[in-house]
Amino acid sequence: MEGRASLSHRLGLALILLIQITIIPIIGFSLTYLIDIDRENFGISIRAELFYWIIVSGLTYGIICLALALIIGGYRPSPVVERGGWIVAVGLSRRRYDPELIDRAKMAAYSSPYGKMSRLVANRIKSDQSELFAVHGGLQLLAVPSQVLLIAIPLIIMEGIPENLIRKDSAFELGMLGYIIGLWISFRVQPIISSQFVGFAAMFRKILWRITKISWILPVIILWACARAILQFSLTSLGIDISQWHDVQLEGVILNFVAPEAKVPETAIIDFLVAISVLPMAAFTTISVLGGSNGLSPWMKNKEDDLENLSQQSLPEPRQDDEEKSQYERRNDVEETENDLNSNEQKDEQDGRLIDVPFDLFN
Repeated sequence: MEGRASLSHRLGLALILLIQITIIPIIGFSLTYLIDIDRENFGISIRAELFYWIIVSGLTYGIICLALALIIGGYRPSPVVERGGWIVAVGLSRRRYDPELIDRAKMAAYSSPYGKMSRLVANRIKSDQSELFAVHGGLQLLAVPSQVLLIAIPLIIMEGIPENLIRKDSAFELGMLGYIIGLWISFRVQPIISSQFVGFAAMFRKILWRITKISWILPVIILWACARAILQFSLTSLGIDISQWHDVQLEGVILNFVAPEAKVPETAIIDFLVAISVLPMAAFTTISVLGGSNGLSPWMKNKEDDLENLSQQSLPEPRQDDEEKSQYERRNDVEETENDLNSNEQKDEQDGRLIDVPFDLFN
């Protein structure tokens, strides 16, 4: 594979991905629930009863968002493609290394959002691998509009559709269906947007880093906090009753097995909506940058990259000594050609005379 970034850069991206799907949800939940501020008595206390819920929900939401990023984003690494796809790789099919399945897997990986974003990153860092983290930060900034829309889509569906058109207590399920469709569309639109503005976003990310010394994780945390505040304000202003959605929370089921006595916050569904809106796009971007920095297989590259650039493959210009030598050789060739012609003419004349002599005898 060509264009592979250094090992330290790839390990740094892997660490960022791990932090995004584990540490960020835990930090977001801790800042929201763990610290209780008593404004009347000017005191601060720690709500230790929510500690188990913060850990379990943070890991649960992180795993869910990572699975959404991998499945909907079309993640297919080269070893999986060369075996024939995920079905063969996990052992659900015996057609391992089947040429037909391999060709299908290559076509699917090439046209997937993951493949498009990986090619975009590989082309950006081909000449300068030091721009890897700048490109990653720029792509994270370009994903913010999609993350905001993913927060708004379930809310619009749950409150925008009249109650007489849907079954009672099914608004949440309908909102989640709209979210999945919106996430699928966002993953396929994001490579198109990124290809147009990744240069400007990377430049802006460099300037932001030099001016504010902002970290690579803090923007996601800031977006998390802003999205949660906006979503909570919207739900409160619209008068939406969120207590009816507590029964569909997955972390509550897991929490009953781990710590049955642990408490679940009343507004936990808001954090669920924020997590599934912010984390999948962030994880998908990091996975794509990691795939592009790991080097692309020949079948993953653009077809134009396989064409030879004739201007770069042309022969170097001859030097003056070579020109004089070539002129001398051409003069020798011309002289040799003229000598050959003269010798052939002389030979023809002699042959003509030899042929004409017998006929002159009869005259």
